[in-house]
Amino acid sequence: MSPTDPVQEFFAIGEVCDLTDLKPHVLRYWESQFKFLNPQKNRSGNRVYQRKEIELIQLVKHLLYVDKYTIEGARLKVDEHRKAGDLRQVARAALSLETVESLERELRDLLRVLQGKEER
Repeated sequence: MSPTDPVQEFFAIGEVCDLTDLKPHVLRYWESQFKFLNPQKNRSGNRVYQRKEIELIQLVKHLLYVDKYTIEGARLKVDEHRKAGDLRQVARAALSLETVESLERELRDLLRVLQGKEER
């Protein structure tokens, strides 16, 4: 990407699912459980997520799947970060961590494929 390329600011639910490795029904359920996950809808009625919402989704995913919080516990933890004023920083850190973990998974998969070819 060159410096003149536009940065994508809005994402469809399918793109968010690809970025977060979550299913659409999980995102829709989380929207009902976390009031701060409230994507706008376009003229067609489809959800349109902003980058900040994707960061929050990654934070919720981290709290639920890695830190093993309950829905209520994750909600309280996010509120705690919001009150402390570090929500955006923590959400971005969760996104960065997920990106690194995703790259590690892809590299391990690639290594398995390469090793499989060498064994034949």
